[in-house]
Amino acid sequence: MKEGWIVLLLALVAVQPTAGSDFRREISLEGNWKIEIGDHPAFRRPDFDDSRWESIEVPDEWEDQGFPGYDGYAWYRIHVQIPQKLAGRQLYLRLGRVDDVDETFFNGQRIGGLGSFPPTYKTAWDSERVYPIPADIIRFGKKNVIAVRVYDAGGKGGIVDGPVGIYSCVDELKLAIDLAGKWRFNPGDDTTYARPECKDSRWAEIPVPSYWEKEGYPDLDGFAWYRKRVFIPAELASSKLILVLGFINDIDETYFNGKLIGRTGRMPEGTRKAEYEGAKDEERAYFLPPFLIRPNQENVIAVRVFDVGKYGGIYRGYVGITTREEYLRYSDRKKKRR
Repeated sequence: MKEGWIVLLLALVAVQPTAGSDFRREISLEGNWKIEIGDHPAFRRPDFDDSRWESIEVPDEWEDQGFPGYDGYAWYRIHVQIPQKLAGRQLYLRLGRVDDVDETFFNGQRIGGLGSFPPTYKTAWDSERVYPIPADIIRFGKKNVIAVRVYDAGGKGGIVDGPVGIYSCVDELKLAIDLAGKWRFNPGDDTTYARPECKDSRWAEIPVPSYWEKEGYPDLDGFAWYRKRVFIPAELASSKLILVLGFINDIDETYFNGKLIGRTGRMPEGTRKAEYEGAKDEERAYFLPPFLIRPNQENVIAVRVFDVGKYGGIYRGYVGITTREEYLRYSDRKKKRR
């Protein structure tokens, strides 16, 4: 960690992904779940037989439900049917607070997690879990399986409190192109990373949105870059388009085909690393100038991010391309709700 940041770190309070008034509960998951003490990768599988597991009430600490004094790993599972009427909406799984670390799976696919498991243990007991559920893994009208791997290092353990359920977003934004999923990622800083011709084939791939600490970079503070290639059909390119990047902790500069199209927050300059202005609570949306778009070809999005503190990266919200008309409707709905 660089010296100029130490004083700032003492005052920082990291903002976690929390759901506010723009979320509506569709299915309550409070009540009876299955639990098994221990840890095994098979527990995430939707076809795993959990019929012999113990029952537990969620949310509540496991110490008060027959596991007094237990510290270590456990898995929670629940089966839920999601009605067909919810198809077409962006759905979110809310798990309240998990003490201390979680990794959450929906039909066997990882959809989120906070904290770090041993041997690089880091608690996230004070963070509300809100994880988007990719539409293509939901079995509408059929049984779905949610599996949550939990590690507790001491004190309370488990899915301990807060709202638990499946939610939709009232202020839903319809994306013409959904860019959530794997992005190329590289720690460090080099302005050539903004160029479309930059060679990123050897970069890591991490899911977006998600904190980069949860994707293999637990101690990363400072600069990092994201890159994504996107094909834009000519018919869509003829519309006025907006790139939305959700919420970024703390600062970003965003490039499209090598040109800067927007920034939020103020990057540190030169050796004055302690002087910056974060904007982790601002939703990112940048107009795509039509002359930059290459219709029916590959386009490159590059996002330079600077972070100091507990969590960093493109961490939650809508990530994709929408039309100006749809974005205005979305913004208007949000303003009315305020």
